[in-house]
Amino acid sequence: MKLPKFSNEPFTDFTKKKNRTDFEKALKKIESRFRNEYPITIGGQKFYTDTKLYSYNPSKKDMKLGVFQRATAEMAMQAIDIANNTFSNWKNVPVKTRAKYLLDAAKRMRKRKHEFSAMMVYEVGKNWAEADGDTAEAIDFMEFYAREALRYDEGHPLVKYPGEKNKLEYIPLGVGVVIPPWNFPLAILVGMTTASIVTGNTVVLKPSSDSPAIAQMFFELMEEVGLPPGVLNFVPGDGSTIGDLIVTHPKTRFIAFTGSMEVGLRVNELAAKKQPGQIWIKRVVAEMGGKDAIIVDSELIDFSDTVKGVVSSAFGFQGQKCSACSRVIVDEKIYDKFCDALVEETRKLKVGDAAENPNLGPVINEKSKNSIIGYIKKGIDEGGKLIHGGNEVSEVGHFIEPTIIRDVEPDATIAQEEIFGPVLAVIKSKNFDHALEIANGTIYGLTGAIYTKNKKKLEKGEKNFFVGNLYLNRKCTGALVGVHPFGGFNMSGTDSKAGGRDYLGLFMQAKSVAEKIKK
Repeated sequence: MKLPKFSNEPFTDFTKKKNRTDFEKALKKIESRFRNEYPITIGGQKFYTDTKLYSYNPSKKDMKLGVFQRATAEMAMQAIDIANNTFSNWKNVPVKTRAKYLLDAAKRMRKRKHEFSAMMVYEVGKNWAEADGDTAEAIDFMEFYAREALRYDEGHPLVKYPGEKNKLEYIPLGVGVVIPPWNFPLAILVGMTTASIVTGNTVVLKPSSDSPAIAQMFFELMEEVGLPPGVLNFVPGDGSTIGDLIVTHPKTRFIAFTGSMEVGLRVNELAAKKQPGQIWIKRVVAEMGGKDAIIVDSELIDFSDTVKGVVSSAFGFQGQKCSACSRVIVDEKIYDKFCDALVEETRKLKVGDAAENPNLGPVINEKSKNSIIGYIKKGIDEGGKLIHGGNEVSEVGHFIEPTIIRDVEPDATIAQEEIFGPVLAVIKSKNFDHALEIANGTIYGLTGAIYTKNKKKLEKGEKNFFVGNLYLNRKCTGALVGVHPFGGFNMSGTDSKAGGRDYLGLFMQAKSVAEKIKK
């Protein structure tokens, strides 16, 4: 199978009237799905339960977007068994065939791009550009991983040895449990799921309870392209009911997880314990968040560009990105000036209903909103000075103003704990070395950025800023598949490097075969 070279899916230009009109039509069209009830699907069979799961619009918190099922423990166990039975056939399906499913799905998603994006506008409160970027990344993952699977299938070069014929081949692991987050409810879900499938594994997919509607749309897409029943099983439900079960099941071979550090560590702990009948060490692929910092040096290429980069990194999608800038560390020589500029730039941002395409939409739910408000209060109580925001905007949805707190100590709570909301802590540094010390002074290590025109400082930062994804003189969000392989250090996860050339290897195991040749 010869494919054109991979290239990233272009983002939609919403300054063009036709694109805006098309997106508005998609928003209207997707509303027809809100009145539907959707089943659990295991091995192609549809199931309905007595207890329901409802998806809500965080911009209009009482607006239902669909009715879903809460899987029982028995259903979760059944899903693992069906996936395990299906694996015996799926693992032998040629890689070219498996890759074609991804390519077909990418083609169809591209045609209905705005519909997938529209659902995320409603379900998780992304504005149009953020939702469009999420869908583009999902398409990229399918296109990239299809090509990567074909590359892995070409074999691995080995040292030649006289009298032997040798090869190294990559084979699938088995049943995978995929647990995606709500903040990139399409892209990360698609990435983890299709990486599992294209490498010959079968999947039990437990979508986030905050974003089952977009997950359902992806599952339907895979049904449309003819993916055999049982390869992908759609099992929404409560983590407390089915989460531990599917992770600890002896037939579960690996878990792909993206979410909070606390849940990720629990997944890792549960997976590490051998269960009765288990014959392997389970593999965990985990991305668990961050406390990302941007260092602003006194020597800048462009002061205004730096300010905009920080604001975009901090408040894009309401700061609900594991890569978001939640700490900006500013040299004391320009500290006051930079704080004033941050406030001035942030004042331009509008907060509102995501469907109306503001700069910031809502945070995901009531619990999250209350947690963020608590962190803001904590930041002020511990000596920080509130210089912008800090308030709820409306009771119709879960809205919070973009918030900036200056004079935050490096060891303060809001400088150490992941907030996952539109809150930026501003920390003063004495010099560049001090800034690096502060930046590295958390348990996380996901993304970071440095703004300076001093090449020696950039070189020092490149060597000593301990993060999985470092950006120089640009914002710390917006990783592109194939361009910026994504994953972090320390408590940010297993540095899985999603969208990179190493990623599919995490879903396979290598088998060496040596054959003696007669002379």
